[in-house]
Amino acid sequence: MEITINLTRPEGSPGSGPLRVGWFLNSDKGAVLFDPPERVSFRQTNRTHAKSAARCPGVIQLESRYFLIRCPYDLHIGFGRDEKGQAHLINRAGAGAGIRSNKLSQVLALVSEAEWRYPDRPTVQLMLPYCFVAEEVCYITQLDSFAHYRPQPLPGTIFGGRFPIHAWVRPLMWAMEWHDTSKDLVLRRGDPLFYVQFEGDGPDRPVQLVETERSPELLAWMEAMSGVVNYVNQTFSLFKAAEALRPPALIRPKERG
Repeated sequence: MEITINLTRPEGSPGSGPLRVGWFLNSDKGAVLFDPPERVSFRQTNRTHAKSAARCPGVIQLESRYFLIRCPYDLHIGFGRDEKGQAHLINRAGAGAGIRSNKLSQVLALVSEAEWRYPDRPTVQLMLPYCFVAEEVCYITQLDSFAHYRPQPLPGTIFGGRFPIHAWVRPLMWAMEWHDTSKDLVLRRGDPLFYVQFEGDGPDRPVQLVETERSPELLAWMEAMSGVVNYVNQTFSLFKAAEALRPPALIRPKERG
């Protein structure tokens, strides 16, 4: 006897339909610099052969579940130490840099040496305004843009991360652990910076990403979580408290004029 298993969720059931994720910038300052997240997809590829990777369901399924964030700046940065041995960043581009030297610290920071995971691997952080929120259980995973080729490899490795965006919303940042400080960090505007992936209550649900308004309720909820990393060692312990404070219906699709 042939048995058919229907993996489709009943219409209207909890968790039916796509997993809806809202994204927004936490500030309008310089908003034109920041491209919207885009689904990872390699469209201009060879699909004529039946065995081409471009037609492989496994490859297509994987790529469709990642969203790409592009680099908003041109950066050419070196690492050095001053006469007192203090670690610091060097703007190699000098007067030709896209970012003025006196503004560089507002977007790129060298983490305090006491907080490095390894004494010989500096950590740098690139501040970004991207935020993500969900109405139901949803975890975001941030990882390196592994499917995109870098003509000039990074001199280190990327810090990934994972946390629940239905219970905790904060701007993402890009962070690198600098393994080879004799080599410079070079990032170009428009280049792939990192990927994000979203996981809900089941692996079968597609993800729908929508730009959402920064409503007063959303901003007030974010303010309740702002800066707490400076006062506790484990922010994960605060997720339940933050979730209890969240207002309903935070995703309000943004209207374009």
